[in-house]
Amino acid sequence: MNAQTGPSLPTYADVEAAAERLKGVAHHTPAMSSATANRRTGASLVFKPENLQRMGAFKFRGGYNAIASLSPAQKKAGVVTFSSGNHAQAIAYAGQLLDVPTTIIMPNDAPAAKVAATAGYGGEIIRYDRYTEDRLAIGDRLAAERGLTVIPPYDHPHVIAGQGTATKELIEDAGPFDILIVPLGGGGLLAGACLAAKALNPACRVFGVEPEAGNDGQQSLRKGEIVKIGVPKTIADGAQTAFLGNLTFPIIQRDVEDIVTVSDAALVDAMRFFAERMKLVVEPTGCLAAAAAFSGVVPVEGRRVGVLLSGGNVDLASFARFIALAT
Repeated sequence: MNAQTGPSLPTYADVEAAAERLKGVAHHTPAMSSATANRRTGASLVFKPENLQRMGAFKFRGGYNAIASLSPAQKKAGVVTFSSGNHAQAIAYAGQLLDVPTTIIMPNDAPAAKVAATAGYGGEIIRYDRYTEDRLAIGDRLAAERGLTVIPPYDHPHVIAGQGTATKELIEDAGPFDILIVPLGGGGLLAGACLAAKALNPACRVFGVEPEAGNDGQQSLRKGEIVKIGVPKTIADGAQTAFLGNLTFPIIQRDVEDIVTVSDAALVDAMRFFAERMKLVVEPTGCLAAAAAFSGVVPVEGRRVGVLLSGGNVDLASFARFIALAT
């Protein structure tokens, strides 16, 4: 498919610059393998566990890179973002580390644990009703009133570049892959992965994975334009986005082999596997790519496959409930 490209799209050079900013700040998460997973799939799988990243998700990479890239005047004035989960925590934590004031717009029904964590990192939280109010409009209003810089969750060049450092590390640590499988919500992680993979491992085929209920990215790739859907009902709360970004979509359209979907049941099965066999707590969204490999919706047999685990921020009560559902 032909993709629209332009000077506003980030490149691999931006990923390299992000890696320099993140050096010694972000955790260099390991590359991990499992003989059981390899037997189960007939493939050689290498996992990148970003659940072990600072604040528990890959989002720290993009959030820190975006704030660190601001001018001194912008840092002094502060930033504003909107998120109910991992990006909220990433921006608040990065702001705390860089001494930049952060304002976080969070829905009234955001998980209490994530609200508490965001507040604990020093973010000023502003609540809103996600069903009657527009978070983008609130963010723009606050930015205008207070002189803040808006850093959206995924559709931002420095956010995309920061997320790409996870794939850069994986390929540099573990070598080339035949296939790379990446969770897909708004597209920041997948777009960043494409930039790194196509620069370091050009022959690698990149797949994005969404929950079955939220396949806006798959529809967009098929149609050749951004498709918007209603907020999907899925346990993969990090992938409850309704549409891809104006920056993320052209990169995905240009570089991704395909976008596939997995069921919530497949996510639960993967969660249980990681807990039992690899001693990892991975949230449902973080299991999207692995579930695609385990269930065979991405054909991995006989291939060397990189699998991104995007995060582990799930409260223990929910984790226990999900694990109990797996058989």
